[in-house]
Amino acid sequence: MFKLLSQEGNARRGEYTTPHGVVQTPVFMNVGTQAAIKGGLSAEDLARIGCQVELSNTYHLHVRPGDALIREMGGLHRFMTWDGPILTDSGGFQIFSLATLRKIREEGVYFQSHVDGRKIFMGPEESMRIQANLGSDIAMAFDECIEIPSPYAYVKASCDRTVRWLERCSRALTAYTQEDGAVNPGQVLWGINQGAVYPELRREHMLRIAELELPGYAIGGLAVGETKEEMYDTIELVTEYMPKDRPRYLMGVGTPGNIIEGVYRGIDFFDCVMPARNGRHAHLYTWNGVINLKNEKYARDERPIDETCDCPVCRRYSRAYLRHLFKAEEILALRLAVMHNLSFYNTLTRRIRQALDEGRYGAFRAEYAEKLDRRI
Repeated sequence: MFKLLSQEGNARRGEYTTPHGVVQTPVFMNVGTQAAIKGGLSAEDLARIGCQVELSNTYHLHVRPGDALIREMGGLHRFMTWDGPILTDSGGFQIFSLATLRKIREEGVYFQSHVDGRKIFMGPEESMRIQANLGSDIAMAFDECIEIPSPYAYVKASCDRTVRWLERCSRALTAYTQEDGAVNPGQVLWGINQGAVYPELRREHMLRIAELELPGYAIGGLAVGETKEEMYDTIELVTEYMPKDRPRYLMGVGTPGNIIEGVYRGIDFFDCVMPARNGRHAHLYTWNGVINLKNEKYARDERPIDETCDCPVCRRYSRAYLRHLFKAEEILALRLAVMHNLSFYNTLTRRIRQALDEGRYGAFRAEYAEKLDRRI
């Protein structure tokens, strides 16, 4: 399902085929946690700004409206009227970051919902059943996202358990997709590498999960407290042991510069809430760096957010108008800012692909890796 088209150093240009379309990689997946982009963007908006893959969350959709209801409605694609590829995160990160009173056992995790406090159990089989009900194209394995720093002994035990959980995920999803009436019989499972910032644990864990020969693999547990240098060192280490003929996904990372550096180290898939979250706070991306639109200097600025951007927002609205919307606390401010930021990220990965196609990624990285993260 993954076709490697070209390579420049470790940076890869490829295609990944799903039941709902072919994804051109490297790609940034637009995060619609609860089957919606925070900031008021619709499925039509996502198509308009160049989104290739939408990402939703198992935990949140299980809590509300319920994965059984979404299955009754024909699956997540039909429910949110998005006909492109969808990846669903397993819910593991949300359980460990949002839920209270959690207890980790070999069978799974017992915890309380962050919404209403009700008791919930989720293990590998439950996560796979929820994701099968949602009918995403890519289902992520149920794992534990380990805090950094954490003791070596705890991280090792967690990695061992995550391998066992991954084996259970694989058996469960295979069975669910073969059932009569499966929402998406072509749904596949991707494994997740863990190990905090312990090189030997990261290496050992990657080698063990690669033995399962899954259709794709992710690096999880980063951007959760480690330094930027530790993150990049971990990516370099793990990608060396990831299968060359499978897509590689860096979970929850990050800034435009992080994406450029991740591609440089061999990553194909990215996701992050940062562009939408920053947009809702008037922090907007341009090809010269990040601007804070609430600053007084933009009060009479008739220019678009970025004069080189052709997104629907930049083609029509001025910085002065958008600043006014934020100051007036109009909801439209959030929608337009998020639309621009996500369009910027989608354009960024498109330009990365173009640079790889033309054999000039090194020059692209040198020009933009630091510039795009700079605050103006």
